[in-house]
Amino acid sequence: MKAFSRVLLAMVTVVAGAFASLFISTGTSHAGLDNELSLVDGKDRTLTIQQWDTFLNGVFPLDRNRLTREWFHSGKAKYIVSGPGADDFDGTLELGYQIGFPWSLGVGINFSYTTPNILLDDATPSNPLQVITPNLFPGASISADLGNGPGIQEVATFSTDVSG
Repeated sequence: MKAFSRVLLAMVTVVAGAFASLFISTGTSHAGLDNELSLVDGKDRTLTIQQWDTFLNGVFPLDRNRLTREWFHSGKAKYIVSGPGADDFDGTLELGYQIGFPWSLGVGINFSYTTPNILLDDATPSNPLQVITPNLFPGASISADLGNGPGIQEVATFSTDVSG
């Protein structure tokens, strides 16, 4: 009976260990091909660009502006040229981003200030107290221009010469 209980205890331990390893094991890597774009040029060569392991890490803006967004980018790029004359291929591989700005804050700022005043308008000897007070309290105003943004801007983050 002692031998049976030892075997049962060993089996329970193995099953529990296998079940626990499902949750405690190392995570699966998400590295791999992120995107691929192919096109055929005028000399019937197929150009294929691949981006691998692309990662954007959002960071706190260095200028502390709430409208600013900053990211760190990491990743790898591959190019493949195939077809007739692929060995004679020369070009430039350039990767980057297209960023859209729907609106922008204009550079013109207007400032105005008014002071309290009293205006004696249409004072006559029969009615000497014809007083108008248009601005009883001081006032200030600021206006800023909000207009259409520059549209889509292209930012090249990587550029290198490539050949067949």
